[in-house]
Amino acid sequence: MNHKKTLYFLTGAGILTLITLIIIYRNLFGINITLNKNNQIIYLPTGSSYEQVMDTLESKLIIKNRKVLDMIARKKNYPALIKPGRYVIDKGLSYNSLINILRSGRQSPVNITYSNVNTLYEIAGKIGMILESDSSHIIGFFSNESNFSGDGFNKENIISLFIPNTYEFYWNTDAMGLYTRMLKEYRLFWNDKRLSKAKEKGLDPKEVSTLASIIDDEAAQPVEKPRIAGVYLNRIRMGIPLQADPTIKFALNDNSITRILKKDLLVDSPYNTYRHPGLPPGPIGCATIDGIDAVLNAEKHDYLFFAAKSDFSGFHNFSKTLYEHNKYARLYQKELNKRRIFK
Repeated sequence: MNHKKTLYFLTGAGILTLITLIIIYRNLFGINITLNKNNQIIYLPTGSSYEQVMDTLESKLIIKNRKVLDMIARKKNYPALIKPGRYVIDKGLSYNSLINILRSGRQSPVNITYSNVNTLYEIAGKIGMILESDSSHIIGFFSNESNFSGDGFNKENIISLFIPNTYEFYWNTDAMGLYTRMLKEYRLFWNDKRLSKAKEKGLDPKEVSTLASIIDDEAAQPVEKPRIAGVYLNRIRMGIPLQADPTIKFALNDNSITRILKKDLLVDSPYNTYRHPGLPPGPIGCATIDGIDAVLNAEKHDYLFFAAKSDFSGFHNFSKTLYEHNKYARLYQKELNKRRIFK
């Protein structure tokens, strides 16, 4: 009789243990967190408290039992190991799996693409809409020259650091992290081949970007960029002012100008390439890769001038003499008047 009682007791205890183990397993490894969409993006700002994290999770995910999630999180010491970031949850998870993801900081990166930007404010605006750091923090960093002067940059040429492309960043990357990453990409871009070509032209990378930014603005037809680059390099070599209209627009801080007037050429600015020979202090925009490579692979020719064609095709007439250039320039001016484009 006693043997039977013992057997019943052991059997009951075994069943109870098995049920307990099943419950524990389901809590640890079963799908207890589900989605109310195809995926959920969880943003955990820098400095978030544990309670804020738990509230965010509950607002974004369907959690079967918050108390159990809290218990597991505390057992894994997550309250002391919170890592900010952007976490994409794209499938159902167990409590344990979710805490492991957050605890390890296994966040999902974001893509940042920038092009056709003229100022650091525009770059900061684009980046600030995607990263945790807002545009004011980014501008604040790049307004302090001591943050990058050690790497050979100044306020006038720091925009050359940004090579237009698509880059992956973690959402919580701060301004210093942004600079460090862009400096790494800058150095990768300026490989030995590009550096050698720049040296052949008598330019350093920042000067190449400066000239490229002017060419980007001048060339409505990308195919003309290497030829325009050749014109400007010829003028630099001969000590002739660039007389580049895009630099006047930059000096006047008015990119909407479609016709440069004689009075505009009087603007007192180091960016006025009609009054100051050589390159301006820095780029007038974020130079494109096409523009940079156009300078590095500039056409070799004897042209010293170019004027927009009067058919408004975006192409230019190139000239070796001022007499020939003035003839083309008058045709273009005449067409501007005809179309009533006066500024």
